[in-house]
Order: sequence, then structure tokens, then C-alpha cells
Amino acid sequence: MKSVEVNFDGLVGPTHNYAGLSYGNVASLNNAASYSNPKEAVLQGLAKMKAMHDLGLTQGVFAPHARPDINVLRRLGFTGTAEQVISKAFKADPVLVRACYSASSMWTANAGTVSPSADTLDGKVHFTAANLNNKFHRSLEPQTTTRLLKAMFNNDDYFSHHTHLPDQGFFGDEGAANHTRLGDEHGEQGLELFVYGASAFNSALPKPSKFPARQTLEASQAICRLHQLKPSSQLMIQQNPDVIDQGVFHNDVIAVGNANVLLCHQQAFLNQSHALQQIKNAYMGNKTLHIIEVPTAKVSVQDAVTSYLFNSQLVSLKNGKMLLVAPHECKNNQAVNSYIEEMIMADNPVDQVQFFDLKQSMQNGGGPACLRLRVALNQPELAAVNPAVILNDSKYQQLCDWANKYYRDKLSNDDFADPNLLIESYNALDELTQHLELGAVYPFQLEG
Repeated sequence: MKSVEVNFDGLVGPTHNYAGLSYGNVASLNNAASYSNPKEAVLQGLAKMKAMHDLGLTQGVFAPHARPDINVLRRLGFTGTAEQVISKAFKADPVLVRACYSASSMWTANAGTVSPSADTLDGKVHFTAANLNNKFHRSLEPQTTTRLLKAMFNNDDYFSHHTHLPDQGFFGDEGAANHTRLGDEHGEQGLELFVYGASAFNSALPKPSKFPARQTLEASQAICRLHQLKPSSQLMIQQNPDVIDQGVFHNDVIAVGNANVLLCHQQAFLNQSHALQQIKNAYMGNKTLHIIEVPTAKVSVQDAVTSYLFNSQLVSLKNGKMLLVAPHECKNNQAVNSYIEEMIMADNPVDQVQFFDLKQSMQNGGGPACLRLRVALNQPELAAVNPAVILNDSKYQQLCDWANKYYRDKLSNDDFADPNLLIESYNALDELTQHLELGAVYPFQLEG
């Protein structure tokens, strides 16, 4: 049965800002307190979605979360109307308010883990929202993410949704940012590669010493059980702790896979030669598995982190070619650009590159791959998806008009004290749920 991989890109939310909330994410920390441009950010993301659609790919849209999160501020003791809660909280703790305004749900690679039906024992597509418990601002996301996933994939005959893992560090789960899938075709059984940073229960395994390991072995194992993955469709590999301490906070900052290609840095995995042999042994496809290992001598870890080479997307085009979707930062980095030119001339399926301006996202630590959640679907499953979240030319124009209507051109930390920002954001999202036919998914809608 013919299958496609749909990339569901996160719409950047109206409160997109640089608050430096993500310890371990070098770009996020370096740009803390800079002015952001939410309108430019959302339009940059939409332009990438439209470009993928124009290439003949099926492109989906993932709605942002409602921010600020008033409910969590109420749980922390701030009372009154929503506007009064914001005013009191900003006077008491501006950093807390910035966290509650975070638009980090834009990076839907962290939204959850998805297992296609070809890999599961019950033949359904399985979804588990990530708990993201390593960072306070991201730990606010799982419940809304689950509601959004259910509104998008709302047919129980094809889709199975699971509650996120326990909100505890032992089961730290960062979603598809530490998960990739290799295989000949999207509709055939594939190998789901789970990359963890450390083990919560096995202290004998190494772990980073400076920055946190956000994905645990135990979380990945739990996802495999929840998704009823076939034993031959799952493999656990440990990320190199040394690169985590150099700012590689997720595996998708140091490796990316698509179909029968795995592009990874020489230092991506612990005991790399053994890890790559494990992947080769577990790969079940008939096509040649291409492991493109980028030498440190050609691209340093620092260059990988600053350019986000490995946070590029690898996509299969209808003509059988494979495209690298990279940020402009890759083109502007001499070592990285030289390597890309070398790679597309070499004997492997990746034969072209397209660069995109995603500066607003990149400055907060997220590149092209961070912005999308991949979902492989056969034709009946695709037909069962909420059609209003699939991009077409008219939907693109509708969303651009919507963004231009509601989004600000400039946002600073002082603007979080402005009650109008809350009103603007909620009004924008209330209208968006109508455009995407999501129903009531946000707390302000469910409680209102």
C-alpha cells in the first residue's frame, strides 16, 4: 500500500521571544534578552512549509500553544483576573512570566514520538506526547499537545494516543528529537532508532557532566512498550555524552535520518563504530543503507552546533531524489557549506540542497528539523487525518493573512507585562482553531 511521510510543522506562536530559558541549548542562551519578531518568525516558518508543499510533498500544520499559561501561574499562588495574574506575577518574578509566555511548542520535533502502523503489532499509528520535564517552560506542553494530536488524528480505527510518561526525570522524554526511522519505504516495516542521553537507573552507563541528558533510556523503552513496537523495529543507541556537554542537547543536532540514509557526525554516538554496526545489523531493508559519517576534521562539533547542519531535514522527493533542507547558517559557514557540496556530489541518495531563512527560530536554538514532526501514513490513514491541518495554496494564504492580522513585529521582555499581549494571543489562537477545525483545545476555550 502506497504511503507518504507528512511533515507537520509547528506554527510559531504570537509570543515568540528570546528568554534564554533552555540551559544546554547554546543558541538559546546566547540570544537571551534580544528583541524578537513574532510576525517574521511565523512567516519564515510558513514559507518553508509552502516550499515543501510546492515540491510535491504532503505538508501539515501544527498549531501553537496558548501563552501565557495563566493556569500554572494560578497554581503558583497568583490570583485575580488573567490580566491581574500577569501584573502580579511580572512584579514578583519576571523570569517566571517569561517562561509562561514561551512559544517553544513551535519545535514540534519535541511534541511527541510517532510510530507508523507498519512497525506496530496492532497495525495502528501510535502517538505519545513528550513530557519535556527537563525544562519548566516545556513541561507545560504535554496536555495541550495531546489534545492537538487527538484533534488532528481523530479516528480510533487508525490512530492510538497515549498519555505522556510520568512527569519525573527518570522518564525524561523529548519526543522525536531523539528518534528517527530508517527503512526502504515509509509504508514498509522500518527500524525506529531511539537515541538516549543517559540511563536513570543504571549508574554504570556514562552521562554528561556539564549539561543535562534530556532523554533517558527508560523513557525510550517505555515508548516502545506503549506503541507495541515489533522487536525487530526498535534499537536503543546512546548519544555521546561529550557532545551533549558541547551543546548538542538533542540527537537531531548531531544526526538525521530519512529512508535508507543516516547522516551523522563522527562523534554523534557513544562507541560510534560499534553503534553504527548495530544499526547496520538491525536494518531490515533491501536497499543499501547509506551511513554518511561526517569527519570532525571537516566539520567540528562547534560548527555543527552553530550551523545546525544535522538539524536540517532530509526529505525524499517524488523523482526518487533526496533533498537536504538546511538553514542559511549552513551556507554561511565555510566548512559546513564545503562539506554539503562534497556530500551531494558523492555516491549517496542526497543529491541536492535548499537553504531557508529561519533566523528567528535559529536564534532560539531550533532549525528546520526542530520545526517538524514526521508522520508516515498509508492512504486510508492519510484520508482519516483532519483535512484542515493539511497545507494547500489557499490554506497557506489564509494563515499568512491570519498572522499579519494578529502578530507583533517586535517583542521584548518588558512587553510581557502588557495585558494586551495576552488578549491578542488568545484571540489569534481562537480564530486559528476555526481555520484548522480543531475544536476547543486550549484551556481558555475549555474553561470559558
